[in-house]
Amino acid sequence: MTDLKSKVEALTPEAILAAYQLVQPFVHSTPLLTNTTLNKLASTPQTPESLIGTPYEGQPPAKPTFRFFFKCENYQRIGAFKARGAFHALLRLILERGESEVKKRGVITHSSGNHAQALALAAATLNIPAYIVMPSISTPSKIAGTRSHGAQVIFSGSTSTEREAVVAEIQAKTDAILVPPYDDFNVICGQGTTALDMEKQYRALVKESPHLSRHSADVCRAAPALDAVITPVGGGGLNAGVATFFSDKKTRVFGAEPSFEGADDCRRGLLAGERIAAVKTLTIADGLRTPVGVLNWEVISDPNKVAGVFSVTEEQIKAAMRLVLERMKVVVEPSAVVGLAVCLFNEEFRRMVEKEAPQGWDMGVVFSGGNTTVEAIGKLFS
Repeated sequence: MTDLKSKVEALTPEAILAAYQLVQPFVHSTPLLTNTTLNKLASTPQTPESLIGTPYEGQPPAKPTFRFFFKCENYQRIGAFKARGAFHALLRLILERGESEVKKRGVITHSSGNHAQALALAAATLNIPAYIVMPSISTPSKIAGTRSHGAQVIFSGSTSTEREAVVAEIQAKTDAILVPPYDDFNVICGQGTTALDMEKQYRALVKESPHLSRHSADVCRAAPALDAVITPVGGGGLNAGVATFFSDKKTRVFGAEPSFEGADDCRRGLLAGERIAAVKTLTIADGLRTPVGVLNWEVISDPNKVAGVFSVTEEQIKAAMRLVLERMKVVVEPSAVVGLAVCLFNEEFRRMVEKEAPQGWDMGVVFSGGNTTVEAIGKLFS
């Protein structure tokens, strides 16, 4: 597949299933957790004061009903969902090009941290040399994690353009094969296995404990569908993969972004009707500082695949992260909680849920990663 149209057409639930079968021996089936306290908090109207300065000031706050199912990819290998895409991409490379060629040339990518660590791990597992271009401002723990798997780390500027320039320079010297961090068919299919895993676990969980779902016990014994799933959106690989898996199902897919310094490029692009190619932001959600990839945009901008993308502030991200840490006892990084923050604080989204689902939603929320440190968390809340 070389042209964009053929790649988009090939992104099907069947492609996700094929990826799942290939990567299953190499990745974890991470937990799917519920939390009654967060259900109650999200199903309680926001205070009128919290809506001051928004388009909803002076209006009664929305009262949606949520039953959350948290897919904890922070417990994935290297602490993030990115392991799925990295392993799938390398396994496909070996199948398509042959093990000897891939091992001779090695692989290269650019990433602020989680894809860097994921590709380093996958390459080490499969005995492939790896070159990783990372912004010099990357979190120290993510740099250390990448190096711990034996990858060669090369530093760059923080923007995608600066990273890609260094990648091209290293490729010219080494002939390493590029494995993009998100804008790649095989990476997208790998990330989409998160959704397949989630659906299987959800059905098993509500079959055993139907009180956790909005559905009747009879439906729970059959094969119920999550009403909706929300994921973070940075480069868009996770969101596009999840949307691909659920594209012919009853589950609606949403995206979540930080709004700080224009980090919500996907949301703004959807409003403008065209992809925004460059982003420069220092949002605390450091894994979401990149623009949506070209292939991912084709999926996410299709309203039949993704029903909408919503944004949240830095303070809302921190508030959601605090709740996850204190109420769920789960360690997550800021990027991981933007989806939960949308459910808790984005009044536009909350009004939509209330209007479209008076009975409430069984809502899948993907916690994308947990690569942070005690020091970073302390600094965030100091």
